[in-house]
Amino acid sequence: MKRFFVFAGGLVCTVVVASGAQILEEWWTGTQGTGDWLGARPVLADHGLSFFGWWGADYTGVVDGGVSCGGTFEEELYFGATLDAAKATGAGALEGLTFTGGVRWRDGANSNIYAGDSPVFSPSLYQSGMGWRMMPFYATYVTPELFGVPKLLTLSGGWQNPYNFFVQQDASKLFRNNMIASSKGITANGVGWSSSYAAWGGFLKVQPVNWYYAQAGMYLAIPGGADSANHGLDFAGARPARDNGIFLIGETGFTPKIGPSKLPGKYALGGYSWGLEASAYTGEIRDNRWGLYWQADQMIWREPSASDGKAVADGKSFAKNVAEPTLRDEGLSLFSYFYFAPEKENALPFYYQAGAVYKGLLPTRGEDRLAAVIGMATYSGGFVFNDEEGGVEYAKDYEGVIEVDYRFQVNRWAYIQPFVQYLIRPGGTDSVANATAIGVHFQVQF
Repeated sequence: MKRFFVFAGGLVCTVVVASGAQILEEWWTGTQGTGDWLGARPVLADHGLSFFGWWGADYTGVVDGGVSCGGTFEEELYFGATLDAAKATGAGALEGLTFTGGVRWRDGANSNIYAGDSPVFSPSLYQSGMGWRMMPFYATYVTPELFGVPKLLTLSGGWQNPYNFFVQQDASKLFRNNMIASSKGITANGVGWSSSYAAWGGFLKVQPVNWYYAQAGMYLAIPGGADSANHGLDFAGARPARDNGIFLIGETGFTPKIGPSKLPGKYALGGYSWGLEASAYTGEIRDNRWGLYWQADQMIWREPSASDGKAVADGKSFAKNVAEPTLRDEGLSLFSYFYFAPEKENALPFYYQAGAVYKGLLPTRGEDRLAAVIGMATYSGGFVFNDEEGGVEYAKDYEGVIEVDYRFQVNRWAYIQPFVQYLIRPGGTDSVANATAIGVHFQVQF
């Protein structure tokens, strides 16, 4: 840090100029990889406009089993922005109203050409919506306070993706397998469930207390809505219009904080109706497909603070008080998810995943995460029967994956994450040997 004294009109002004080392340190320890844009970023945020984005990439190699050994590189680039209407206009009446939008680019070869998995079990989740894509843009209003309850109602709508608001399991997003992090069994049954899907619609969420919520959404069901070819611009839906339907989804859940350590948890039950015609394996035509899901996540142990339980002087007498426990976010969390859909018109009637995440396992690495998960799916008897009747030599019966990851948090805006996946019965048959894939994932927040 250098100080210069400037004499002007009899006044002495001090000009502080940061050294190169200080500038570098502030960038490295900051919250975003592109810094504060010479001070412009916080000024824009004060006026309601906040930007976000990231570059992420996977290098994945199949080293054993599968179709053959080989490796691929896949990447994603995302830019988005949020506008706070109250800050932008200075109108207090608009408090709680925001607008969000974004654009994305994905490219790279599909690692599944070596693994031989079903697409939903692909070792990477970057293959949907390839190329550039218009992402959802929508408005959200959260009531600052209503009937004495803060954030009682959330109303959101526009060109939106229910994937971003329902079936939210933060722990599963750590993993790279498409089924674990994204599909969760739903996509396999022809439902528009993907980070690349968007349609006109919205949802309403009610949260009367901080540990309970209920929400419901209604969207346009667009066949092929997540296809790469439409670039997210299929605003009119499918043509003719009668090919579209209505996508209904609802969820309710509890988010308790258990015990003296206030261990956070989430227990949710939800379901959907995908309103496009479906042919049952018995020959009937159904008006829709439906499914149910259940989620149970719970932190079971929290690392204590170094000061927990220690006696401290109160500064007024010789008496000692016990320090209040400091709640840290390091510790062990478990998560699980179960999915069911009627097997008569769904290829995949049952899927489950369960895993564990430990944050801060190494004493000097409090932001790192060690994570492990298993996911297993069974295919419907009708689906298998149709394959066998059609002369398919290897009919699908079940498929799964085991994945272990370790995320090295480099700083607040970048991490490196090696991973290994063991792919069980790739493609759902025994025609392809179980495969082992290893890789590394990178991400930098802008």
